[in-house]
Amino acid sequence: MDSVHTKKNYRFIILSVATLLFGLIVYMPNPEGLTSNGKKALAIFVLCVIFWISQVIPLMITSLLAIILFPLLGILPAEKTYALFGNQAVFFILGAFILASSVTRTGLSNRIALIFLKWFGHSPKILLLGVIVLSAFSSFWMSGHAVAAMMFPIITSIALSLELRPIESSYGRSLFLGTAWGCVIGGVATFLGGARAPLAIGILRDTTGESIGFVKWALATLPMVITMLAITYWLLVFLFPAEIKDVKRARMLLVNRTACIGKMKQEERSIGILMIATIFSWICFGEKFGLANIALASVVIAFVFKLLRWKDVEEDVNWGLILMYGGAICLGSAMGKTGATGWLVDISNIETIKSPFVLIMVISLFAIFLTEAISNTAVVALLMPITIGIAIDFSIDPVITTLAVTVPSGLAFILPMGTPAVAIAYSSGFITPGNAFKGGLVLKIASWIFFNIFAYYYWPILGLEL
Repeated sequence: MDSVHTKKNYRFIILSVATLLFGLIVYMPNPEGLTSNGKKALAIFVLCVIFWISQVIPLMITSLLAIILFPLLGILPAEKTYALFGNQAVFFILGAFILASSVTRTGLSNRIALIFLKWFGHSPKILLLGVIVLSAFSSFWMSGHAVAAMMFPIITSIALSLELRPIESSYGRSLFLGTAWGCVIGGVATFLGGARAPLAIGILRDTTGESIGFVKWALATLPMVITMLAITYWLLVFLFPAEIKDVKRARMLLVNRTACIGKMKQEERSIGILMIATIFSWICFGEKFGLANIALASVVIAFVFKLLRWKDVEEDVNWGLILMYGGAICLGSAMGKTGATGWLVDISNIETIKSPFVLIMVISLFAIFLTEAISNTAVVALLMPITIGIAIDFSIDPVITTLAVTVPSGLAFILPMGTPAVAIAYSSGFITPGNAFKGGLVLKIASWIFFNIFAYYYWPILGLEL
């Protein structure tokens, strides 16, 4: 009863403080260099940030609130506001979610996971390596939380077959953390591992007219991803050594499960071919035809050939997240168009930083730690408008600052609120906050260091000069 009362008080306090700040900013005199519309856009921005961080109302409802307030306060006409919600990044995310649903519903994802893990089921260390690699590689092509949800029952069955005890088993901790951290690291490699990249690119395109292609993004991130997967494996082996000598029972479980699935059905084969064709098209024709157009064309093909049912899609797609991204893109665009972003850059002490590389280090450091406290998509929505303004002031390619926000913001290793993959791992009962903190902090620092090393030495080869 006390906890319920405390939650109500907390919610009331946050709502009151957010509303008060919003009103103060709207009605205060215009600061030097900030227009009236810019001031109002800033008030909406502050309101949304408070709600995103505190989560007193759902993320997607906060985004809808932003969309409502822009025309109500006369910042943008209603037609322009809602047109921003139709950004192609939103439709790319929608198409990717629907395609991921088809892969899961047909059983293709489970088949691939079981066969892959069967190959690695020869020793505890090799099985752990297989879990990490499969989780990461799957997150190249599917949302990280979808991969974590797919892997969770498989890893749980392995743990049961090996008689691993929750809390007590060191190897059990390795398996579940390896799954979560593999999903997190793999999820930053391409556009498909989460909606951060499409959201960031949508804001970038609306604000500057620039973009970054599928291949260039993957080339920029893959060296760090591979490095971090190797560090993750050795860190888990070191921190949580296996208390078992072999995994024969787990191997038998995987062999039996694979046999029970039977031969690949025509539906699975068709979805597999469609996904390969879609990924190939994203890589080769994404710039020409648009990622969203390719994704939606694949969705239409899936329905034409009855590879999907709308009832399944309705259950699998997180429609609230679609609203969240649309509102975030709208907010970022309005901040740029009203001059609010430029004003924030001007009043900051960012000009004291003389080196563009040091600036990228600061941006990435802020993003990588902020993502532990709030949703990674909220981090992108919060930082992208500001960092684009910084990039313009420093004459830095805004694609570089987009990567500096989006990649680190996806690397949430410690707290369950940072990413669903970590939350799913916590639900196993094998992991305590201390376990996740012990290894997650090491991974966080290492990933920040290697991100900046590759940004400095490797990105110029790709034409991303600091």
